[in-house]
Amino acid sequence: MASEGGARERDRNDDGQFSDRIPLEAALDVFEEQDDRARPLTASDVLEELDCSRRTVHNKLNELVERGDLETRKVGARGRVWWRPLRVDAVDEPLETSTRARGQDSIAEQPAADDPLAEYPPAVQRAVEDVDIPGTGSTAKARQDAVLAAYDYLTENPSAKKGDFLQDVFPEHPAEFQTADGWWNAIQPALKQLPGVDPPEERGHIWHFLGG
Repeated sequence: MASEGGARERDRNDDGQFSDRIPLEAALDVFEEQDDRARPLTASDVLEELDCSRRTVHNKLNELVERGDLETRKVGARGRVWWRPLRVDAVDEPLETSTRARGQDSIAEQPAADDPLAEYPPAVQRAVEDVDIPGTGSTAKARQDAVLAAYDYLTENPSAKKGDFLQDVFPEHPAEFQTADGWWNAIQPALKQLPGVDPPEERGHIWHFLGG
């Protein structure tokens, strides 16, 4: 109903108070529908799209921040901007498809960037994680690194003897073993299980890397 002055009268609820006729999702839609979704918006930007007061806009934006749909920060002395946070589940489908095509697990399941396993193919990652290496905590980690070092050595030297590993790998990756033989007894069963490794036949001496 319009008042005598022609202005539109605001709706009231059952208690006679002015009702909020702007749904929360309408404010969120302003962010969803902009061409550049990475660009932060000001309260004035949102106000241009919604037929309401500046106080209502701020209330809506604050609610969306509390709900986790928006993030905000101050800019300058008195300014503030809001934006939609980037989420893992919002990654573009072509990227997800290309990741699966390479045989990799989802982005969230990949090793951390500082994890030595991160630079290896998924098959090697899974094999190293599955091998039974004695020790726990930092000791197990050091011995896993030793297995990777032995694997790297074999990929660079596709025909290697036990003595080569003890001479060239053990000194830099002792993995808390006191003797070279103790190191080899723990490392070589794990090395056998990695992709492309061809261990020597019984009583043989030469380890081969077949590639792949």
